[in-house]
Amino acid sequence: MKLRIRGDSIRLRLKRGEVNQLVAGTGIVEQTHFPGTVFTFCLDTTDDHNISATFNDSRLRVSLPKLRLADWASTDAVSMHAEQQLPGTGSLSVLIEKDFSCLEPGHFRNCEDDADTFPHPHARSRSTHPA
Repeated sequence: MKLRIRGDSIRLRLKRGEVNQLVAGTGIVEQTHFPGTVFTFCLDTTDDHNISATFNDSRLRVSLPKLRLADWASTDAVSMHAEQQLPGTGSLSVLIEKDFSCLEPGHFRNCEDDADTFPHPHARSRSTHPA
């Protein structure tokens, strides 16, 4: 699972196995170690009807509705999105996406791995585009 945070937005990208893991009812947990602390981010399912996010004690938790997850996982839909109201004014944008294979290989993608990613919808088919 990949995490991107920018301003009041959270974006998670999931590989095929991770989507299957969620559908099977098992949450996903990742950790990033810092000197003196560990940042944990997890994605799990809920019986609620809304996508939600919480942050407590260096732990980010995003919860997906089981019914919405099942529909998303079984179709070509790329993402699920929600806006969560923040106290006062504004909202937190939460986006969950299927992680696609990269269109262009490159050494600049430090430690990224296309294994178990979803086929990119804009990738050229080798059978119809000879080399």
